[in-house]
Amino acid sequence: MTRPEWLLVQSGAGHYDFNMALDEALLESMPTLGRPTLRFYGWIEPAASFGYFQRYTEVENLTPLRPLVRRPTGGGIVPHKDDWTYSVAFPPAHEWYSVPAVESYRRVHQWIHDAFGLLGIPTELAPATRQTQPGQCFAGFERFDLLRQGRKIAGAAQRRRRDGLLIQGSVQPPGSVVARSSWERAMRRVAEEQWSIRWQDLQVEGPLCSRARDLTRAKYSQPAYNQRR
Repeated sequence: MTRPEWLLVQSGAGHYDFNMALDEALLESMPTLGRPTLRFYGWIEPAASFGYFQRYTEVENLTPLRPLVRRPTGGGIVPHKDDWTYSVAFPPAHEWYSVPAVESYRRVHQWIHDAFGLLGIPTELAPATRQTQPGQCFAGFERFDLLRQGRKIAGAAQRRRRDGLLIQGSVQPPGSVVARSSWERAMRRVAEEQWSIRWQDLQVEGPLCSRARDLTRAKYSQPAYNQRR
């Protein structure tokens, strides 16, 4: 039996606007790429991303972090400084695309839970919602968020469009007990062992890079877009 192949993008630290633009470019590319794509990335400068449907005036009063960038996915405010950020995109023909949103949310956090388990770090999926500050992703938690010692350490937001499913997530690292590189290897290993995945590196070049740069210039770097609501 042929093992399914997923694509892997390790793009390193990027500017706030390009980070969001590349995720959207990957989503747009799903019908052409035809394979799930996992991306690991970071942030050159402290920033905050916020949900596609949030109001900018509310967001700017809830966090001192700047710059602020509107994500292509939903959810609340996510602080980006030392977090481990990732995204995963699925083409419309993939099974993950067709499951309910709550199930894809649970699956991605179960994946992270299992990766931390390989590293000897106990975590759990939140059994219920406990919000303390609406609009802030890491204030309180939603059902199926990832918790460590009762505190949320991983959250995600998602969006389904005709071209695919995009999940964007952030992990607040559990202190100095594990390196990011070890967690990324554990994420790949869980997929290999549980879903028989083969990984193929995808370079950000050619049309994909051009589209990401176009979205950076025309959309995610523009106050008119980020402040549109």
